[in-house]
Amino acid sequence: MIKSKALKKGDKVAIVSLSAGTLGEAFAKHELEKGKERLAEFGLTPVFMPNSLKGVEYLKNHPEKRADDLKKAFSDKEIKGIFSAIGGNDTYRLAPYLLDDAEFVKNVQEHPKIFSGFSDTTVDHLMLYQLGLTTYYGPNFLNDWAELGPELLPYTKNTLQHYFENPKRTEIKTSPVWYEERTDFSTKAIDKTRISHKETKGFQVLRGSGIVSGTLLGGCLDSLNSLITDRYFADEPKVNQKYHLLPEAKDFQGKILFLETSEEKPSPDLYREMLEHLKQKGILESVSAIITGKPQDEVYYEEYCQILKEVTEDLQTPLMTNLNFGHAYPRTALPYGLKAEVDLDKNSLTIVEPYFA
Repeated sequence: MIKSKALKKGDKVAIVSLSAGTLGEAFAKHELEKGKERLAEFGLTPVFMPNSLKGVEYLKNHPEKRADDLKKAFSDKEIKGIFSAIGGNDTYRLAPYLLDDAEFVKNVQEHPKIFSGFSDTTVDHLMLYQLGLTTYYGPNFLNDWAELGPELLPYTKNTLQHYFENPKRTEIKTSPVWYEERTDFSTKAIDKTRISHKETKGFQVLRGSGIVSGTLLGGCLDSLNSLITDRYFADEPKVNQKYHLLPEAKDFQGKILFLETSEEKPSPDLYREMLEHLKQKGILESVSAIITGKPQDEVYYEEYCQILKEVTEDLQTPLMTNLNFGHAYPRTALPYGLKAEVDLDKNSLTIVEPYFA
């Protein structure tokens, strides 16, 4: 895998709206300002790409403009990192504008940069993974940098700090607390702390023992499933097939598959259906282990665990759950394509190579 360099103070980082255009809406202006403040505290200069603030309707109708912003971010040698603004549900529409552009492909491979985000950004990660770049399933601008509380969530702050560091090994630890999603994102929520709960479960092993190793690959289960079915957009599976956005089963051989669920909190029946789709593709059979993120607000956690065990019962896949990545708060960053070890006896996950060049 191609690795970018770690960030350093003084670096410019691009903010891109590759899915929903929420960041450009007037109702999000206070979040925009909060995110700018937090980036400044880290010594980073945000560069809002030309179309990133044009709002929901414009970006919905112009996927090519979203793609242009990512192209510009990779072509600008002064930009050292890229953060997705937020998720959405149609970033797959960028595939033709990105993967058919030889200059973009060359820039990604010759000028690697940190790329961070989650949710629908899963599909952007998969496009960049296809080009050989290590990216990071982690914090984005609106959900993390723009945290409305009086300070960044400590665990997430440590995750962002890790983008400036490059140890040889990184143990992904459980957060001592978890937080509920906000129900109010208005100006009234500024400086209001999130509702928090003490973490009582930690990482939970559902099956397996010993140490399993492999490189990391995965993302939001809802997003992966949408590449297989036409849950949202009838042409998404066709685009997936043409551009090979979801890797084939053979490409998952020996990988550690990481999965988490969206803020839509899919029902247990839908969760089972989405896992079965991955199984039918031969993906679950191929992987060496599956790790899953805490569901947002812990909704359906026990049900998801039971379904995951049932769907993989015949495969006897090693399973570890309740990790802090994805839609639940706080969040870590998982690097695509880097080697990791799941210690099923110690309930731990360690990335056993440096994140960065």
